Amino acid sequence: MKTKLYSLFLGLSFIPTFSQVGINTSAPSATLDVNGTMKVRDTPVTPTLPGYELLVVNTGTAQVSKADPQLLYDSAVNSSVYAAKKTSGLTLISLGLFPTGFRSVNFLASERSLGSAALFSDTDHTYTVPSNGVYAVGFSFRYGAGLQAAVLTNTPGIGILRDRAGVATLIDNRVFSGITVPLLLSLTISEGSLNSLYTFQAGDKISFGLTGSSLLDGSILSTSIGSFYIYKVSN
Repeated sequence: MKTKLYSLFLGLSFIPTFSQVGINTSAPSATLDVNGTMKVRDTPVTPTLPGYELLVVNTGTAQVSKADPQLLYDSAVNSSVYAAKKTSGLTLISLGLFPTGFRSVNFLASERSLGSAALFSDTDHTYTVPSNGVYAVGFSFRYGAGLQAAVLTNTPGIGILRDRAGVATLIDNRVFSGITVPLLLSLTISEGSLNSLYTFQAGDKISFGLTGSSLLDGSILSTSIGSFYIYKVSN
């Protein structure tokens, strides 16, 4: 027995320090190259991520590497997120492709509160959809002080418009509401908002504006406020 153990230790002493070991492979390409599945029967659970690193697999080489957990948060940043608010210098833009009565608010990339300026065009005041998917969109607008003497002629309101390859479609809208004060006058609640989910394609251009706006008093726009947000929530 002593002779066998001595022979074993002697044989191991001749294994190069930096040799590569292969399991189910005769040509290992790493210090330990396992050609097959691996099973771990007991893995302790860590209560926090600080102080730990993740193991990730390269899908091309199957090599396992360490990764900082922060990379998961960084890669999860939603590059489609964009939000903007306009409180001054507000005008309404009319283009030939717009449906009758729709005029877009002249939002500018410099007025964004979140997102990349590259997502928005100051030329036609549109947000360009970066990839196919379902997007959450919100748009709110207050015309003047939000309460006007009756301006419901031509049913003005707010709307979201999609331009797909030069074809403009009003995908959502809401008219301003009216109320009547007995023995006094009719008033318009000239404030509204839209919040919903919409399916877009990459390259779609999204405009935010007013519908039925041809008879609105342009001078009131100087005290109007508009804001919108948009971000992708699903493929």
